[in-house]
Amino acid sequence: MSNKDLLENIKKLREMTGVGFKDCKAALDDSKGDIEKSIEYLRKKGIAKASKKMSRTASEGLALVKENKGQVSIIEINSETDFVAKNQDFINFCKELSEINFINRGNLDKLNSSIMSNKISVKDNLVNLIAKIGEKITIRRSKFFDNSTGDNFSYVHSAIEKGIGKIISVVKIEGISKGKNEEIGTKIAMHIAASNPLALDRDNINKDIVNKELEIIKAEIANSGKPDEMAEKISKGKISKFLNDNSLLHQLWIMDPKKKVSDVLKENSLEKQLKILDFIRYKVGEGV
Repeated sequence: MSNKDLLENIKKLREMTGVGFKDCKAALDDSKGDIEKSIEYLRKKGIAKASKKMSRTASEGLALVKENKGQVSIIEINSETDFVAKNQDFINFCKELSEINFINRGNLDKLNSSIMSNKISVKDNLVNLIAKIGEKITIRRSKFFDNSTGDNFSYVHSAIEKGIGKIISVVKIEGISKGKNEEIGTKIAMHIAASNPLALDRDNINKDIVNKELEIIKAEIANSGKPDEMAEKISKGKISKFLNDNSLLHQLWIMDPKKKVSDVLKENSLEKQLKILDFIRYKVGEGV
């Protein structure tokens, strides 16, 4: 193969795969100039590169929400750095994943085996993107809200594009009167994004979290030297405040701290009593 033909094939292979000059040349050398075999070579190499990167921590990335006919899906895709989260290839990949996630109703197993617009599976496209960008990328979590009961509302905090951001919340509310009190749904979604409730009500907060907080509170009081009877009262008061601060219905309303979220639901009820059926809040990288 002449140098001119080699350079032409390298250019073609780079356009088809997004891989660098040296890797494309090595692939063509190995395959004796066969483009298809070169692509196979690079995919295998991409898998090797990807596997080395999977031990790294990916705590940046994007969260995306997709709405259609009252149904909502939400997904989080992580990268190692915020720099990659701003990469257009990464953003385009995330956008298509959000569409596929909606179709698969939040089922990640189905999503990973789905075929993307380039006729390659999500799983293989992910490997190729990792090889191209050089960072660990993970499809972390997803959820789907159907429209069989209640109405769904979403909110994207500091959206970089429609439906894309770092913090996204979705809430399902029963009792909404069409065209009358729908605005409250979006406001509650905003409240969830800002206040990060752990559960809908006090009793639904994970017991391990509550016990851990109680342990910390008791240790703090013990170190203060307060009498046992007083310490017990203080610990009860502190854990009660913790439960209120972290349960959605008991949280103070961000738009009027004199009210609780439960009060806002009552005030905005019309034909039916408003009731929160479900909610979710994704903050990119939280808990990674």
